[in-house]
Amino acid sequence: MEWTRNRSEEDLVEWTRADGYVTIRRRRRADGGWVVRLDRLYQAPEGSGYRRERVDDVESAERLVEAWKDEHGAAEEQSST
Repeated sequence: MEWTRNRSEEDLVEWTRADGYVTIRRRRRADGGWVVRLDRLYQAPEGSGYRRERVDDVESAERLVEAWKDEHGAAEEQSST
């Protein structure tokens, strides 16, 4: 399933899954670290969910975002077939 970047600021980027049920956000913390969070709505075919992880650098945050996009895009595609 496709993801769209719907918010992009210097220290915060958010993506929304094509069906609108899941968002992933990457933001810089005041201490220079990063937080990545996934928020899946109750109405999503695979049910609600929330994850939040802290990482030390933007590269780790980007890897986490990509992994979650792969994981949570595939789950939706499988439930719709």
